Amino acid sequence: MALFTTTNYPISALIEDIDLGKIGLPELQRPFVWPNVNVRDLFDSLYRGYPAGFLLFWDTGVDGGLRGIGTKNANVVPRLAIVDGQQRLTSLYAVVKGAEVLRADFRRERIQIAFNPLSERFDVADAAIRKDKAYIPDISVLWSPGTRLIAFARQFIQDLATTRELSSADAEQIEEAISKLHNLPQYQFVALELASSVDAETIAEVFVRINGSGKKLNQADFVLTLMSVFWDEGRSELEAFAASATRPSDGAPSPFNHFIKPSPDQMLRATVGLSLKRARLENVYSALRGRDAKTGLDNPEKRDEQFALMRKGQAAALNLATWHHFLSGLKLAGYLGAKMISSEAAIIFSYVLYLIGVTEFGLEKARVRQAIAEFFFMAALTGRYTSSPETRFESDLSLIRDLSDGEAYLEKLREICRTTLTGDYWDITLPQQLATSASRSPSLFAYQASLALLDATGLYSPAKFTSLADPSIAGTKAALEQHHLFPRGYLEDVGVKDFKQINQIANFAPVEWPENIRIGKKPPASYVPPLDAALTADRRERMYFWHALPPLWWDLPYEMFLVERRARMAQVVKTAWLKLTGVAEAAEPAPVDVSALIAQGEHGATEFKSTLRVNLHTGQVDEKIHLSALKTIAGFLNAKGGTLLIGVDDDGEVLGLDADRFPNEDKMSLHLVNLIRERLGDVFLPYVHPRFEDSRGQRVLVVRCERGPRAAFVKDGQVQRFYVRGGNATAELSGNAITEYVSQRFKAHSPPAPALS
Repeated sequence: MALFTTTNYPISALIEDIDLGKIGLPELQRPFVWPNVNVRDLFDSLYRGYPAGFLLFWDTGVDGGLRGIGTKNANVVPRLAIVDGQQRLTSLYAVVKGAEVLRADFRRERIQIAFNPLSERFDVADAAIRKDKAYIPDISVLWSPGTRLIAFARQFIQDLATTRELSSADAEQIEEAISKLHNLPQYQFVALELASSVDAETIAEVFVRINGSGKKLNQADFVLTLMSVFWDEGRSELEAFAASATRPSDGAPSPFNHFIKPSPDQMLRATVGLSLKRARLENVYSALRGRDAKTGLDNPEKRDEQFALMRKGQAAALNLATWHHFLSGLKLAGYLGAKMISSEAAIIFSYVLYLIGVTEFGLEKARVRQAIAEFFFMAALTGRYTSSPETRFESDLSLIRDLSDGEAYLEKLREICRTTLTGDYWDITLPQQLATSASRSPSLFAYQASLALLDATGLYSPAKFTSLADPSIAGTKAALEQHHLFPRGYLEDVGVKDFKQINQIANFAPVEWPENIRIGKKPPASYVPPLDAALTADRRERMYFWHALPPLWWDLPYEMFLVERRARMAQVVKTAWLKLTGVAEAAEPAPVDVSALIAQGEHGATEFKSTLRVNLHTGQVDEKIHLSALKTIAGFLNAKGGTLLIGVDDDGEVLGLDADRFPNEDKMSLHLVNLIRERLGDVFLPYVHPRFEDSRGQRVLVVRCERGPRAAFVKDGQVQRFYVRGGNATAELSGNAITEYVSQRFKAHSPPAPALS
C-alpha cells in the first residue's frame, strides 16, 4: 500500500480548512521558531512565484478533537494533521488572518510584514517603516473582511502623493502590485498526505529524510500530538504550566523557580512516569493509542483507560504545592539553583519518584522529600541520567514497580544510593571524575552543593557560600566567582600553558569578586600566607577542610597540588553526603575549658609546664626550660595536635605566671612567638595559638597546637631534634625512625573532617 498521495492546495483553501477544522495542527515542531525575516522572505518568494517547498500531512484516521491554529470550529475532528511545513503554514495563517503566534518563550506576537508597492519590496515592519507613506505597514489589512481593494489602493496612492510626485505609470504600478499581492492566497502548494496506517516511527523517518534541515521529531512530539487529538485540555495544561514557569509571578501562585524552566515535554515525562510507570516515550505512544501488541490495531477502550490514568497523574504532577515541596528537597540536598544543575532529567525523574512516594504509597511528604533529596544528590553527583536517561530511569522504575508498601519503597531508594556510592567510589572514582576542566561537571556541582550543606564560607571570606551563590540575587557582577588558586597568569609565567591543566576543577575555589580582582595573577606563595595568618585556628581548620586545601599547599608542585586537592574534595563531598543522610552531623568544637583540662590531668593531648623560661630550682632563665616547652609544642605539631598549659605543675597545681618574671602578658606572648619563629620556623606560627586564661585565681598561658602541615624540628644549638607525642609523654626520634614516621604522618592523604560526631 502506498505511504502517501499528492494533492494541490491553494493557500486560501488551506487557511479555510484550518478554520473549519478539517486540517489540524498537532504542532510537531512548535513553538513558532522562525524569525520574522523568514516570514518576509516567504511572502517575497510567493509574490515572485518562486517554489516554496511542499507540505506533509498525516491522515490521522482517528476520532477526537484535534486542535487547529484557527479560532473557528476548533473542536471539529480534523482529517489531516500537519507533519512538515508548520512554520510556513503558521506564517501564512498568522499574516493573512492577522493572528498571533506563540514564541519559544511563550510570548505572543503579531507578525507585521510591510510592502512597498512601487519597489515591490517586503520588509519586517518597524517604527520607521510605519511612518513611511511608501509602505503598506501591515499587509494583513489586504485580506481583512472589511477591506475594499480598489478603494484601499486609491487611498494609498492619494496618501503617498502628499509626500512625493507620482506619475500615472507610478499609480498604475502601485495598483498592479497591490492586486498581485492580494491574489497571493491563490498560490498552489503541493501536499503529500501520509496514510492513516503509517506509524509514528515511519513518519519521523520520512520527516528527517525530506527535511534534513528541520527539527528531528522525537517521541514526545507524537505523545503531545495524541494529547491534542484525544485530550486537548491536558496538553494545554502542560503548555500553560511551562509558560508560567518561565517568569516570576508577582506574588501569585506559580511554578516559577530557580532550578528549572520545564518544557511541556519534560512535564509530560513527569505525568507519564507517575501515571504509566514508563520512561521510554516510545512505549507511551503505543499505550496511549491503545494499540494491541498482537494485532497492531488500536483499541479505543484501552486508549480511554490509559488517558484516564494520564488525567489523574497530570493533576498530581502539576499541583503547585507538590511541585514546590519537591523543589525544596533540592535545596535540602545543597543545590541552590540552575547554575548547579548539570542534568534537568535528574530533576524530572526525581520528581516522578517523589510523586510515586506521595501519591501511590501515601507516605508523609517530609519523609519522601528527605529520601528524594538523598537520591537526587546521588543522581546529580554521578550523572545517573546524563547518558541514555530513558533507559536508566526505565531500569530504576522496574526496581520499584512491584514493591508492596511505602517503607519498602524508601528502603529501595536508599539501597540504590548505597550500592552506587561505595567506598571505592569515594576513594577512587570521584577523585578521577574531578580530574577535569569541564565547567559544568556533575562532580563540581556536587562539591558546591556540599559547601552549602556544610554551611561553608567562601575562601578567606566570612560570607556563607549559600548567600554568595543565592540565585535570586542578580547584580552587575556575580557575588561569587571561581578563583584560580594557582592564577592563570602565574602558571603561564612558570611554563604551564595547557588551558585544560590551568582550568582543572581542583584549581578553582569560590571567592568574593573583589578578592578575586585583588589577587590577580599573584603567585599563591605571595597572596596566601598573609590571608592564612589572619585566620584563627578554628576558622583555618574549617576553611582548609571545606576548600580541600593541603597544608602549605602554595609550596606544592602544581601537579601534586591537583592530585591532593581532588582527594580532599572527594572527602568533602562524602562528608556532606553523610550529613545529608544523617550518618554524621557537623558539630562546632566545644570551647576549651581550662579548669576541666587541668582536672583531667596530663594525657596524649594535654601537657603541663610550670614555667616557660625560668628554672624554679635555680631561679634563673634556663635554656633547658625553653627546650622543654618547645619539644612539647613540636610533639603536638608532629602528631595530632594538643594543648600545653604553662603555669601548672605536673600534679595539676596552678602556679601562675609570676615565676617567669615577664613585665606583662604581651611580652610573654611575644617571647613565645619569637621562640617558635627562631627554633621551629615561621611556617608553624599559624598552627600555634597562645592565649591567657584565669584558673583558681591565677593566670595560665594556654598554648593550643594544631596538626602541623609538615615535620617540625626543634633547633637545639647546632642540632635539629624531632619529637612526637605518644601517650602521656613526648618522645624524641632519631635516624630511620624519623624517616619512617615522617613518610607515614606527612604523606599525601585527605585529613579527617573537623569535629564530626
